[in-house]
Amino acid sequence: MSADREYRDGVVLERIGGEERHSFLQAVLTTYLHQHRRDWAIRPYISLTTKVRDGWYAIPDVCIYPAAGFEGPIPTVPPLLWVEILSPQDRMAAVRRKAQDLVANGVPHVWIVDPKSLESELWTVAGMEQVYDRTLRIPESPIVIPLDEVVED
Repeated sequence: MSADREYRDGVVLERIGGEERHSFLQAVLTTYLHQHRRDWAIRPYISLTTKVRDGWYAIPDVCIYPAAGFEGPIPTVPPLLWVEILSPQDRMAAVRRKAQDLVANGVPHVWIVDPKSLESELWTVAGMEQVYDRTLRIPESPIVIPLDEVVED
């Protein structure tokens, strides 16, 4: 297991990840996004330290930015999509609270995915909605991510 560190309002927080299903989903999802980068005009990233706001630096499991990207080594603008892949140590209430905080700080889409069941939910300014068919669709964009296709071997 590896620990990444996030920083939030004077507190250093460890992010635990790296278990097999988590790592596998992170890899195949990023590969899928990379394969569609030109069609969707995006750039995918894994574990990119991101300045959410002053005093809060967080690390999404996967995120996507418009193809134009961002300036500097650490983005100071929110990604189009922030993906949190659940780990066994995660407490759902804490992950949901983080999603709400991310949306409140300008992240338009936060997708929380269970790597075992592929159940997921999407958080936006409108609130949370379950993604019942395992396919994420970003409104007003060509981005469609069918998890069953992404993880098929």
